[in-house]
Amino acid sequence: MSLGPSNSEGAGKASLLKKVPALKDGDFTLAECTAILLYLSRKYNTPDHWYPSDIRKRAQVDEYLSWHHANIRANAPKTMWIKVLIPLFTGQPLPSEKLQEVMEGLSTSLKQFEERFLQDKDFIIGSEISLADLVAIVELMQPVGVGCDVFEDRPRLMQWRRRVEEAVGKELFFQAHEMILNIKELSNIQIDPQLKAHLAPVLMK
Repeated sequence: MSLGPSNSEGAGKASLLKKVPALKDGDFTLAECTAILLYLSRKYNTPDHWYPSDIRKRAQVDEYLSWHHANIRANAPKTMWIKVLIPLFTGQPLPSEKLQEVMEGLSTSLKQFEERFLQDKDFIIGSEISLADLVAIVELMQPVGVGCDVFEDRPRLMQWRRRVEEAVGKELFFQAHEMILNIKELSNIQIDPQLKAHLAPVLMK
């Protein structure tokens, strides 16, 4: 079993959508991170708390995953593009208003996340960690990696993050987020001029 590399040629071999992440398990291929997580949890019969067999708890995980894409995921990754990736390929920073707009949208999503999903619980669906927490934390560590600490001044969110770290294991947690937390180092790498010329107009749009 393998995940496709992050380029269209490699991803195309594992996914008809030519997107990453992509999974290839024998002759079976799958795209989209949520679908991959659910497939792996079922195939390997993971501990019940990740994707509970209880129909109501499972529905709560599904509810969060459905909400996540149009809210947290719609805003959090944009901070990386605005602060690091687009300037890297275009050679020029974006106006600060762009980041402010994204952070305002993310702030609204975080307020909803705390009030609607987290509430006074340890994790999104109760006292145990689930796939919902994993999907949420990965997205929220992306702004942190570019200097936008979304946990600062949000004590309830910060406590949740610490519980997720402890549940996963701190060493594994930071190993999983190592690339994201060091994303600013990309600004020091040299990009092929032809690739820059090809991508810059697309990214500026």
